[in-house]
Amino acid sequence: MTIYIHNTLSRQKEEFRPIDAKNVRVYFCGPTVYNYAHIGNARAAVVFDLLVRVMRYTYGKPHVRYVSNITDIDDRIIDAAKQTSEKIDVITKKFSAIYNEDMAALGVSGPDYQPRATEYIPQMLAMIDKLIKAGHAYEAEGHVLFDVPSWPDYGRLSRRNRDDMIAGARVEVAPYKKDPADFVLWKPSTPDQPGWDSPYGRGRPGWHLECSAMNEALNGNHFDIHAGGEDLIFPHHENEIAQSVCAHGGEPYVNYWMHNGHLMVEGQKMSKSVGNVLLVHDLIQQVPGEVIRYALLSAHYRQPFDWTKELLQQSARTLDRYYGLLRDAKDIHISDVEQQIGRSREIVDALENDLNTPLAFASLSIIANRLKAAAGIPSEQKIQKIKLLMAGKILGLLQQDAETWFKGDGQNTAAIEKKVAEMQAARQAKDYKTADALRDLLRQEYSVSVSASPTGITWRKES
Repeated sequence: MTIYIHNTLSRQKEEFRPIDAKNVRVYFCGPTVYNYAHIGNARAAVVFDLLVRVMRYTYGKPHVRYVSNITDIDDRIIDAAKQTSEKIDVITKKFSAIYNEDMAALGVSGPDYQPRATEYIPQMLAMIDKLIKAGHAYEAEGHVLFDVPSWPDYGRLSRRNRDDMIAGARVEVAPYKKDPADFVLWKPSTPDQPGWDSPYGRGRPGWHLECSAMNEALNGNHFDIHAGGEDLIFPHHENEIAQSVCAHGGEPYVNYWMHNGHLMVEGQKMSKSVGNVLLVHDLIQQVPGEVIRYALLSAHYRQPFDWTKELLQQSARTLDRYYGLLRDAKDIHISDVEQQIGRSREIVDALENDLNTPLAFASLSIIANRLKAAAGIPSEQKIQKIKLLMAGKILGLLQQDAETWFKGDGQNTAAIEKKVAEMQAARQAKDYKTADALRDLLRQEYSVSVSASPTGITWRKES
């Protein structure tokens, strides 16, 4: 089993060769916790959750270490505290918990380690000290800055020329900088701002430094995969490479860089000014999280992604179809899946090829069609149901009980079941007028659709 990854650093798809197959290390840039996560944040979290699932399938769960950080010190957090008059740690703990809950609703498994930046200040100061001693950083008016011209390879990840890098970084014009491209490692804090004592004065770390220090502590100086949205390539990830490589005497930082493409909403860039920012916290109140996960994985992770209502509706219909087939094959249970891991190679082959989810979804549809065609052939039906369940497990889909899926959150279940029983009785009495009236009532009052067949009536909550 060989995994291929498109490496942003080389701009090529490469065979993944772990540094240590017994200790594969993956890092994903997590959220800055001052507000609710939007659907663009969720795309990255879902995509790289899938990456870790594939790695664990291939190398074994105990041999894959997944780290994803929480940024809990940032100027945006400080601004949020001023606006709300809440303490910073209250804000960060609140939105950290909400982020984890919202991502869990999308089937995102928690990382093995979720370090908070404020827990690693000593490691950040130690890295700054190394950079100063190595001649790659300098003190200036209470700041410590990385000396960009001191490292000739700067810009290799983003492949930008110097003028583009300076413009793209929106660099602060400051007289204390030796070079306009130099970036902050440590900056002073005013009395009303959070800060830590340091050899350079009371202050706080620059954002770029945080991930480097946390990776040094948890993944070592040199690890396998660093993932994030493509908006982080420059300057964040470019700066991470520079400070980490220079702090460790030229040792490589990361072997493979993976970045997901931008997300738009109905063909427009998502922005507050347009008013089209979609929050995961709101969406999961409207549709099941699994529908959102399916939609987010429907396009290849490196491609730009357009989030539309039509896509969400289509994703819900597709999952309804799959769960309907699983419900019809009642005699086969999820517990059977663990012993049938080898039955999902077509899905695994697609995912091991740079997370090719469109191909994986096409294979999922083929398996579903085979399951439908196997109705009435118990042995074949069992094989195809197990394949569908196992494929879904790798993708983070189709693991709910089918009846639970169709009945939603369970609210009003007793009242709905009573009306469904009345509708069934009316049909048996050939009172189709009453049956149709009950069908309309179920749809209007409970957002329930029903399907009638010679064997009875089934119902589900509408998305």
